[in-house]
Amino acid sequence: MLVNCQRSHPVRGRVKGLLQRPPEAIASSSLFTCGGCWSRPRVAEDGGRAAESVPAAVPTSADLVTSLCNRLQDEEGDRAETYRELERVLQAEDGRLQSAVLGRAIAAASRDMRAAQGVTEDVRTAASDVLVALARSHFDSVMYELQCHLRALGEISEDFVFVTLGKLASSYALRCVPFVGMTLFAVLTMLSQVGSSRTLRAVCGVLEQWSKAVNTYLRDWEKCPFPRMGQAQFCSNVHPLFCHVVGSWLGCEEEEVKQAVLGAMAAMMGLLLHEEEHWEQVWAQLPWLLGQYQQVQDTFRVTKGLSYFLETLGEAKILIPKDKLQAIGTAVHSQLSDESKQHSGDHRSELTYCVLLLARVCAEDTVAFLHSQLGSGSEAARVVSLELLRALVRSAAAEGGQRLPLLVQAVRSVLRDPSRKVARAVLRFTKELLSCSVQSCSAWDLVAHVFATFSQASGRLAQGNLSRAEAQEATDLQALCLDILGSVDVSVRGMTKLLWPRLLQYVVPAQYTGTLVPLSQCLRELAERRERAGDEEGEEEADVVASRERAKLPTPQALLARLLVLAAAPHAGGGCGVAALRLLQALPGAIHGTVGMVWAVKIPFLLQYLEGKSESCLDSAEWERLLLKFLRSSLETIESQAWTMGLSFELSQQKGSYPRLSREQAFLYKAIGVSLAVCPHVPYVRVEVKKYLLRTNYLEASEREGMICVVGGSAESHFHLALDLVQEFGSSMEERPVSGVFKRLKEYHQGKRAGTHMALMLAYSRIALCAPREQLLARVESDIVRGILQHYRASCQVLGFTISTKDVQLKLTLVQSVAEVSRAMQGAGGSHCVELSSKRELLGILLGLVKEEPRDCLASPLRREAFLALGHLSKLKPSLSREENRDLLDQCLQSAMPLPAPEQAEEEGAAAADALRVQCLHAQTMGALGELVTALLEEDLTSGWCAEMLHVLEYWLTSAKEWERERALQACAQLLGAYEERFERTGEKSFELFGSMVGLLAPFVCDSPAASRQRAGACLGHLLCIRGKTLDSGAEEDEVQPLCQRLSAPDAEAQLQASSRLAKIICKYIPEAQATDFISAALDGMLSVRSACAQAAGEWLVTFLEKCGGQLSTKVPEILSIIYIRMPTMQQDTLRRVLLEAVSVLALYHPGAVIDSLLQKQLPMDSGTVELWRVLGRKFFVQQLLRALMEKLERSGNDQPRSSSAEAEADDGQAALEPLKITRAIGEVVSTQQTPEAVQRLLPELLPVLLKQISATLGKEMPFSQVSTRGKLFLKGHTSDDNPCRLSLETLEVVLRTSLEEKWLRLLRKQGAWAALEDPRAHHDGVCLLTGVLLRAGTVSLPVVLVLTQWLEAPSSNLRVMAAAFFAELMKDPAAQARRCLQPVLGALVEKARDPSSTVRQMAARGLGNAVSGAPEKLRKRKGAVLAALRRGLEDASAEVVAESLLALAKVVDELRGKAVGSAFKDIARATRAFFDAEQASLRSAAFTLYGVLAAAATRRWRPFFARELGSTWASLVLHLRDPDAGAATACQGALRLCAPLLELRRVRQGIAVGTRLSAAELQDAVCSLLAQESREHQQRLYVAARRCFLEGCVELQAAALDVAGVLVEHAGTEWLPGPEATLLAAGRRRAGGRGAAGGPAGSRGADAGAVAALRALRGDGDARVQQAAARLLRDSGLEGAAGAAEPQ
Repeated sequence: MLVNCQRSHPVRGRVKGLLQRPPEAIASSSLFTCGGCWSRPRVAEDGGRAAESVPAAVPTSADLVTSLCNRLQDEEGDRAETYRELERVLQAEDGRLQSAVLGRAIAAASRDMRAAQGVTEDVRTAASDVLVALARSHFDSVMYELQCHLRALGEISEDFVFVTLGKLASSYALRCVPFVGMTLFAVLTMLSQVGSSRTLRAVCGVLEQWSKAVNTYLRDWEKCPFPRMGQAQFCSNVHPLFCHVVGSWLGCEEEEVKQAVLGAMAAMMGLLLHEEEHWEQVWAQLPWLLGQYQQVQDTFRVTKGLSYFLETLGEAKILIPKDKLQAIGTAVHSQLSDESKQHSGDHRSELTYCVLLLARVCAEDTVAFLHSQLGSGSEAARVVSLELLRALVRSAAAEGGQRLPLLVQAVRSVLRDPSRKVARAVLRFTKELLSCSVQSCSAWDLVAHVFATFSQASGRLAQGNLSRAEAQEATDLQALCLDILGSVDVSVRGMTKLLWPRLLQYVVPAQYTGTLVPLSQCLRELAERRERAGDEEGEEEADVVASRERAKLPTPQALLARLLVLAAAPHAGGGCGVAALRLLQALPGAIHGTVGMVWAVKIPFLLQYLEGKSESCLDSAEWERLLLKFLRSSLETIESQAWTMGLSFELSQQKGSYPRLSREQAFLYKAIGVSLAVCPHVPYVRVEVKKYLLRTNYLEASEREGMICVVGGSAESHFHLALDLVQEFGSSMEERPVSGVFKRLKEYHQGKRAGTHMALMLAYSRIALCAPREQLLARVESDIVRGILQHYRASCQVLGFTISTKDVQLKLTLVQSVAEVSRAMQGAGGSHCVELSSKRELLGILLGLVKEEPRDCLASPLRREAFLALGHLSKLKPSLSREENRDLLDQCLQSAMPLPAPEQAEEEGAAAADALRVQCLHAQTMGALGELVTALLEEDLTSGWCAEMLHVLEYWLTSAKEWERERALQACAQLLGAYEERFERTGEKSFELFGSMVGLLAPFVCDSPAASRQRAGACLGHLLCIRGKTLDSGAEEDEVQPLCQRLSAPDAEAQLQASSRLAKIICKYIPEAQATDFISAALDGMLSVRSACAQAAGEWLVTFLEKCGGQLSTKVPEILSIIYIRMPTMQQDTLRRVLLEAVSVLALYHPGAVIDSLLQKQLPMDSGTVELWRVLGRKFFVQQLLRALMEKLERSGNDQPRSSSAEAEADDGQAALEPLKITRAIGEVVSTQQTPEAVQRLLPELLPVLLKQISATLGKEMPFSQVSTRGKLFLKGHTSDDNPCRLSLETLEVVLRTSLEEKWLRLLRKQGAWAALEDPRAHHDGVCLLTGVLLRAGTVSLPVVLVLTQWLEAPSSNLRVMAAAFFAELMKDPAAQARRCLQPVLGALVEKARDPSSTVRQMAARGLGNAVSGAPEKLRKRKGAVLAALRRGLEDASAEVVAESLLALAKVVDELRGKAVGSAFKDIARATRAFFDAEQASLRSAAFTLYGVLAAAATRRWRPFFARELGSTWASLVLHLRDPDAGAATACQGALRLCAPLLELRRVRQGIAVGTRLSAAELQDAVCSLLAQESREHQQRLYVAARRCFLEGCVELQAAALDVAGVLVEHAGTEWLPGPEATLLAAGRRRAGGRGAAGGPAGSRGADAGAVAALRALRGDGDARVQQAAARLLRDSGLEGAAGAAEPQ
């Protein structure tokens, strides 16, 4: 072997010697250094880093490789991942690396690849892949590295060395060829050392890949730069290895080893086939190779090896022995047909490829083998054989198609195979065959088999007794047949001869209907191809002619009839009708030579009509009319009586091909009628029409309808003939003898008579429809209408008696007949020039039928047909009156509207088909009702009649049932749509119904059913179009349509958005004159039971007011009245919100008008009026609203009363009520404010207005004369409104509650300010309390002060009191002075001290006193005037003024001190003591207060004077320490303490100074005790004061005098007084003793008893004055009665 290597390649000869030399010598050998290719890169001692250059800015592949090598050397990161990254870098770049870098990379990878320990399998694999990647640009260096390791002396090389060598051979086959010899020799030397299975697999991999590399070289040696090497050299290298493997390794048991050995054997067998001397050995190993299918688990590897072996056979062009071919075919076939083996798709493709390779070598033998397998008993084997034959078709066609007849011949043997799978395989074979060149007609049987299979599958499906799997299988077969026919390419050579015209025989039979679409396409293409080719295809083959003669080609009439029937249903069967039309267009010559030009125009028109029309939207009746018109024009073009009669015959014959009641049969009847109409041979027509009249089975509806179509169709050209024949047949039926009563009854119950009568009725009407217009009118009433009524009446008779028929079909027949006759008369012009005298009779019959229909179900189309007939009949003369038409419409609506909804049928469990039928019937009935509405509108095309019709519909529009509303909306939409179309014809310039109809229909755009919403939108669109026609500029009709579509959205929010947009578009077109109509209708719509409808109505109302409110100034009162009237009926929150929003919007545009209208409401305000005011207050214009109300309140307060006439009194009463209304309105408006800012800004204006109103109503009563009786009762029961002042106060309280903090309101309530303000007697105190709180809250401003300053001079005393009280309290506030609010006030108060009103004078005095706190500087400046005014007050007749003046003087004197008071000090002091014994406690208290202040204020100048005064007043002060009034006693105690320093009594002075904690009574006791130690003069002075008080004072002071007397008795006795005087002291002592013993209730009774005894004794006193005083005291105090009751004890 080595000799051969040396001889064949000079390098190989040197390899043997090199391998025997040491490695060092090998490195310097010239073999490995030639051309610089064989030297291994030298690696520097430092790992190559010293030789590295500075990296560039953009790293190159060398930089990346260096970086990665550094990472490997430093053992950084995952080594496997680093190798993979290095591999990606090397694969991305083709450039060569520097020697140092290359050496480092190879060394690192080689080291890790061969590492035995410490390196994972993943790392070794990655290192191996890096070497393979390096070999891309540095193959020699890598190969050198591997060869060095491969020849390691005496040892088996590492596994990954073999693995890498295999990879190199797989990736670089041709570059490995120079190394084949040395590599295989090295492997051969190591075979004996192979011990592990891992190494064995690696060695087998080397053998497999290097053998394949050699095969690649032998196939593509010219691509290799090396000198060519012979096959023998390679075979000699491989043969020893092959022998070793065969001898040693074929018996291995491990699966992975088997797989490796299998791959190596297949590759080596393929290589050894190149030398004939090795064939025997190779064929000997073929059984072993095929036997591996049973040995190994992964048989795909066996197939791959086998396919490689067969590929090599084909490349070497070596014939396979038959036995070997049989073995190979059997093995492959068994693998494919064995259903227990689940081969993958790739595996099956590879097995099929093996058979193709066999056929490439031995085609006939391979086909013969597969043909033999078709006769096998296994279904799977036959299916596999057919699939393989199908695969052979492609290869045979590619090689010229000479073997195709053999394949067809083989498949013919299984055409009758009953297996479905086999049939499917045959079809797939046929499809493949038809896609190739067909040189003869030998394949026709397969084409015919396609149609036969389709027909069989259709038949099985039609039987209907298949399981789901069987049905699916039959459907799949049909689909496959259609796919085959659809994929036929007629351009393939020989296809025209094969198919034309044989395919025509499958057009007419009904069982092939499903194939018509692809069949038509194929025939059209064949016809076009033949037309283009002409006679170029030359003479036809004998088998072609024979085959055509055997084909049963259809006649032209049969072909035309069949294609027209199919065209009648253009979308059925996947578009068979369209395909039929296109086929007709392609085959005019096959039908008749004269129709070509006509069809060239007509058929494209028909096809264009079908474009874009699906089956659901195609008008079937119109389409049939077009087809029949096409047939008629075709027959008229042919102009052949015989041809037409032949077509009539063919049409009659084809009726039997279709089931009864089918669409095809119905169309055939119509086509027969057309053919008879065109046929000029009258006797033939008579015979045919009479035949149908006589032979029709009148019990069958389809035959009756067919007869009607034939008779009616023939009447188009033979009117009188057809009408006479029908009359003749009807007369003969009546004249037919009846054998007996029972036979007639039997005929009646079987329906034969009724069926005949109904057919004749319809025949009459159909004749009328089809009759020529000029011939119809002469006989329509005398013959046709009379005949219809005659047969109807005859149908309602049994044994000569007329009965009420229940036959719905009979009723339908009558209705249909009347409708058709009416239509016929309209078409003939009879509706205007000929009167139908029986019109009212027919109308009565039809309405009677409608009334008889049940209203709880819709079981028949009678209503629909009756509505249509009524619509047509109403158009005929004589016309009905408006009332008659109205009644007609009303009766029809009452019949249709209450019908239950179609959805109820589904809810009640009706079958799906029945529910769908009912739903369709409902839709059709409503459509017919709409046509009737349109027809009735035509009778009187005016807006008045339209309004009446809408009024009839309005009842149903407001129904609570959804379906009734939906139907009413549909009818309304149809009515408005019709009116819109005809509006120009009315000649009217305006549309008065627009506003009211928009308001009526708008709520329904949000109704529950989507259909209702869309129909409501359609109604609104029609209304807008009508409105646009009355305007010069038009309306926005185009924007409404898309919004109507959006109304069908299920989302409620989307519906509301669309409704809102519609409202914005439509509302702006509502005329001002119709505004109230719209608003009334919209408000009525808000009462809908559907909340969404109510919401929509409200939104439309608000939108209208927003858009058009500015133009409705004159309509405001009327609009508010409408809204106000509706408010009691709209209590729901949502409805009321809309009403209030509407008023708010209106107020935005016309606030004055709205306010005036609301103020017209009577008091008391009801809840509706209150809400309206409140809603106005909630809006942003609250300030303007309040200002307007305040202005009105100001004006109303300034109005002067009128004369005393009755009318004037009424006006004055109304004027008196107006301020109260305004005040109440202000309160309601303010109460709505959530934040105080707005009210606070208006408070300076509001306060004076409301205070003035309070003043005006203070002490007044409600003017009941202006209030209704019901209102009076209400007012008297509601205290908040029967007192006008309280009403005003409530408003003020609301204002303050809104603008102030709650604590100020609590303070007012706590102080009782509101009650005081309402009480005329305490009003001034209430004003002071209110003013004080307002001052503390900081709400009194200069504008308020200025307004109230003017009131001081007002003629009204109430106003002056309020102003004076206000300023009296205002004078307390220093802040008011700081704000300069008090500048004009002090002088005004001085002046008001002379006011006629005592209350004003009182408040003036209080204000002057309060000036001490608020304006002390001003007080000092004007002290003279102030003191003078106050001193005058001490002389006032009013006790309240005097008391207030005393208190004011106390404040002023305390502020000015004695020196500043001047000479007035004496006068004040003297005047003050005069009030010590006053009856009014307030006077005594004020006097004591002032006296104390005077004592404290007495300067050095006035102290002697005051001490002297005190000498005469101290007794009164001591006496009043027991003043009955606690306030006075307290004031007296304070005054006594202040006066104490000026007393001349030392002990008393000291006692008072020490007893600071004593009460007033205790202080009096202490003073009396101290007086007992003083001179008798002082005791007598106190006694004189007590006696004087007893004699002259009031009852309360008399008791106090007694108490003082008692105290004196206790401490001083009575000896020092004369006898008469002792009586009083004794009484006082007894009273004191009783009081002292009183420790509780009993003691109290003792005190009273003692006092009574003393007083009784005093009544006997010698002094008359004492007697009178004692008697008065007993009488006034009530002690005498109490004591008398106690005496019996």
